[in-house]
Amino acid sequence: MPLSDIKDRIAKEEARVGRAPGSTTLIAVSKEQPLDRVVAVLEEGHRVFGENKVQEAVGKWPDLKQRFAGVELHLIGPLQSNKTRQAMGLFDVIHSVDRPKLARTIARIAEEEGHCPTLFIQVNTGEEPQKAGIMPDDLDAFVNECRDLALPVVGLMCIPPVDEEPSLHFALLAKMAARNGLKQLSMGMSSDFERAIAQGATFVRVGSAIFGDRDYG
Repeated sequence: MPLSDIKDRIAKEEARVGRAPGSTTLIAVSKEQPLDRVVAVLEEGHRVFGENKVQEAVGKWPDLKQRFAGVELHLIGPLQSNKTRQAMGLFDVIHSVDRPKLARTIARIAEEEGHCPTLFIQVNTGEEPQKAGIMPDDLDAFVNECRDLALPVVGLMCIPPVDEEPSLHFALLAKMAARNGLKQLSMGMSSDFERAIAQGATFVRVGSAIFGDRDYG
């Protein structure tokens, strides 16, 4: 599906639910996509992209950032502590702050380097044992811990369970964000981004609907 179609659908859903035009930012998720597809979307003028893995992004984006001005790069996958410094040097936004140890590591490196990406806390809204994220009951304390570390946390992120209605999880995330005075919500993917917008998403993460099926070869 062309990029313009996704942007049209976002605009229509914003209008339908009474959201301000342009209040939802589209993150084009370019993980495991061939370079020519990524370049094609860049050439259309899109500049906000998401990657899941630090190593893949390091091999792809430094050159693309030089070729295309104004790229904003988001890490939407899990971040290992030993990759934190590398991630903080490349990504503008990290969506997957999910544990106290990582928060402390980011704070230490931010002090050493003199800068820090914008941060989202990942919440495990479905309380799934195999999935990363802060448990809902632990969120308020973790937000306070991040604030004590002077981390630039602006919002929350979630990935709902595949077998549950995503709108319930989006609504839960929005409620938790509001309770903690956080304005940004990273939620919704190719299959459910319109439902996320209806619940207040400010960032939606769309990959295959823009680029086509991923190349896992």
